This record gives sequence, C-alpha cells and structure tokens, in this order.
Amino acid sequence: MTGTTRTRSDIKREAIIQAATQAFQEFGVNGTSMDKLAELANVSKRTVYNHFSTKEDLVMHLVTQQWQSAILNTKADYDSNAPLDNQLVALILQDIEFMVSESHLDLARVAIGHFFYKPEKLKDEVAQLKAQETAMHRWFKDAKADGKLSFDELDRVVDEIDSLVKGQCFWPQLFKIEEALSADDQNKIATNIAALILSRYAT
Repeated sequence: MTGTTRTRSDIKREAIIQAATQAFQEFGVNGTSMDKLAELANVSKRTVYNHFSTKEDLVMHLVTQQWQSAILNTKADYDSNAPLDNQLVALILQDIEFMVSESHLDLARVAIGHFFYKPEKLKDEVAQLKAQETAMHRWFKDAKADGKLSFDELDRVVDEIDSLVKGQCFWPQLFKIEEALSADDQNKIATNIAALILSRYAT
C-alpha cells in the first residue's frame, strides 16, 4: 500500500512540475495562480500545496532540477594522454550547449523575471547550486594533479570560464539581443575560451 501511495504521489508531483513549466513560461509566475496549476495538473489545490508551499519553491525546484540534469549529463574524464586544449574545448562546449538551449533560456527568463526585485532569494539558491562539484571542477583538479595546470583557486578558474561562456552564450540570448548561436559559432567560442584559459594556467 505504501508503495502504491508513493507512486501516486510521485505522479501528481510530476504533473504539478510539468504544469508549472508550461504555465510559468506562458503566463509568468505572477500570472499563474495555485488554482491554475491545480487545474493544469488535474490535481487538487491542496495537493499542490502539499508538494510546494509557494510558487517560489516551484520556480527554484525547476531551476535546481535543470541544473542537476546538466551536471549529471556532462561527461569529462581527464585523460593525461590527450591534448589539454581538445579536452577543455569539449568540456566547455557541453557547458555552452546547456546555456544556449531553449529550455534553459526559457526557465532562466522566468526565474530572473520573478526574482528581479528579490535578488537575495535567487542569490542564496544560486550559491547553493554553484557550491556543488561539477565535471569542470573535477577535470581541472585532475589536470593540476597531473602537473599540466597550475592555479591557486579552483573556484576562481571555473568562475572565469563561466563568465566568459555566459558573456557570449547566455546573456545576449537571454535578452534576445543576439540570434541563436550556430554550432560553428559555439565551437569557435569554446576554442577561444580554452586558449585563453590555457595560456594563463597551463604549465
């Protein structure tokens, strides 16, 4: 009985998450009521509150879910026998592909739009996400241990790459200042960023 109850609960929770993804993008967070979410998810309003006490909780769950998925899907084991630049370009490309994906940009617009006047809430949540170790962290640690890279602060190096990527592959697309990047554009950006980073930290 417990297993059946849990399964039903999981199904309802997923329905709420799917409804929120659709509604937030279409109506915005402020324009989406808990009643509307319950209607779209085909569950009771009480069920929505049982899973998510506020719409802010739902927004941050969606952001966290997408971030975790990106972390899990990024594959980059350090190879001491392969050229550093090729490995780093491939790793940065995975980051760029996530940044420019429509699903990520759509959700980022929702989150930033909603938390624009509540930056402290978004700041705290993002800080928790960034505190997690990523494939980028692991690759740089392994390359340093292998004597191929030299740096004092790992987080600073990763933040530098993040800033370079977002400056060209996130903020312009988020505000629709620039068109979507082609695969060739993405590869050129990843190659240039890797060259900049390695020129500074390669031994």
